[in-house]
Amino acid sequence: MKHTMAIIGFGGMGSWHYQNVTEKIPDLRVKGVYDIRQEALDKAASLGLHPYASLEELLADQEVELVTIATPNDFHKPLAIACMRAGKQVISEKPVTLNASELEEIIAVSKETGRLFSIHQNRRWDKDYRIIKRIYDEKLLGTPYFIESKVQGSRQAMHGWRGHKQNGGGMLLDWGVHLIDQLMMMIEAPVVSVEAHLLCMFSDEVDDNIKVMLRFENNVSALLEMSTNCLINSPRWHMQCLDGTAEIRNWACEGKMVQLKEDAQMKWEDDIVYTEAGPTRTMAPRPSFTMKELPLPEVTTDWSDYYKNIVGVLEGREELLVKPEQALRVMKVIDLAFASNEQRQGLPCWI
Repeated sequence: MKHTMAIIGFGGMGSWHYQNVTEKIPDLRVKGVYDIRQEALDKAASLGLHPYASLEELLADQEVELVTIATPNDFHKPLAIACMRAGKQVISEKPVTLNASELEEIIAVSKETGRLFSIHQNRRWDKDYRIIKRIYDEKLLGTPYFIESKVQGSRQAMHGWRGHKQNGGGMLLDWGVHLIDQLMMMIEAPVVSVEAHLLCMFSDEVDDNIKVMLRFENNVSALLEMSTNCLINSPRWHMQCLDGTAEIRNWACEGKMVQLKEDAQMKWEDDIVYTEAGPTRTMAPRPSFTMKELPLPEVTTDWSDYYKNIVGVLEGREELLVKPEQALRVMKVIDLAFASNEQRQGLPCWI
């Protein structure tokens, strides 16, 4: 069975959706594109796609079963609702909305119409994330308690409409929604506090260098950092566990695990230890014979698995992997992060 879809918004991500579906999802066919920009419609036509002259023309096309929305963020809600009311199944790019309240409106329409609604949280399939999640899930280094997740660039700017508040730009809604979603899918416990530092260093409108601290009910704490002005990058992931530490240095997934040996006991000396840090016992280096270095676990993953799941849901074979209720939890945390930054303090919650 082949399912027909259309794309609303044929910029960078809209073009990516077309290419990814065309190359990797044989059961999906992209028929056409709607965009308010003539140059985007011309590009679609050059690829053999139908350029819809209006949203109404797309919604009236009975052949189109699925619509992917890849517009600026402030258009997601009205477009998603219009598509579902026209009988279409809907995928929205992230962030799904500008706040939790808007998403609740979409969820209500999805339930009312019985239409599928999902969010393209493709970074649940990032290899670096799947590696750290496996270490966490399988407790390869014992119980985790501190996690750092960082995405750091150096161009000092948010690209295009992502630099405009009206369009839902800013680092928290751009990358923050990914990193928060990853943590909340990995840690199966409620978020009990949120603290955010959202800086506008190179923008008059939106946050462009940020830190978000999440505390979970199971005593795991996570520090998320997203920067546009970092010239010396930290590891992409750093996780401390009771029996060791894991580090993923970069997007290439270079890194390692260091694990404590079971039979190597530390012995405290009575004499002061002199180190590069000065006289200290607490921060003295651990003897190398008490540790062993291990490679990161191997994982296999592919962003196209998101659309494969969508096809499985359309055909009644699979359960939806990226559910709107999951996105609602993320948006509630994002709402609280904005509030935390405004109030300049951490805020308790149960999300």
